[in-house]
Amino acid sequence: MTTSAIPERAGVITFRGTPMTLLGPALRVGDPAPEFHLTSGTLGQFTLEEALDGGNRNALFIAVPSLDTPTCHIETNTFNTRLPEVPAGTGVFVVSMDLPFAQKRWAGANEAEALSFLSDYRDRSFGTGYGILIKELLLLTRANFVVAKNRTIAYVEIVPEVATEPNYDATLGALKKL
Repeated sequence: MTTSAIPERAGVITFRGTPMTLLGPALRVGDPAPEFHLTSGTLGQFTLEEALDGGNRNALFIAVPSLDTPTCHIETNTFNTRLPEVPAGTGVFVVSMDLPFAQKRWAGANEAEALSFLSDYRDRSFGTGYGILIKELLLLTRANFVVAKNRTIAYVEIVPEVATEPNYDATLGALKKL
């Protein structure tokens, strides 16, 4: 993957205290949601259009570095247990660089099949489009995005320290405002 034309943002996050560089733009509330091509559990392509069900639902994207790390495990399990708080008409997607096989294994082992798992391993279009690809690690940083039915960003949280959990209440609160 060539990263020369992709904006770089230093100092936005740290990984265990070490400053890292994010590749891609700094998205803000009100910005149009970037397109992406993620890989589903069936190894098929999955797009923003599908996530929003053609404009019929909102979407929550939970980006994690890897499901096989302690904080990602805790975060994904927490969102899974809080799914009853997610308003009807919302798709909830966990996005990581993990291969779809690893995501499926993790979901089954943790009774998290109600979540939708998507991988950005092929072309990193979610990571670079949403400005959350860590240049030094080629992993996604911990972040949450709420995208409204009309394809605009309604909430952004980029967790400053990758090894810490996000603000679950703020993320779910943003969903409830849509």
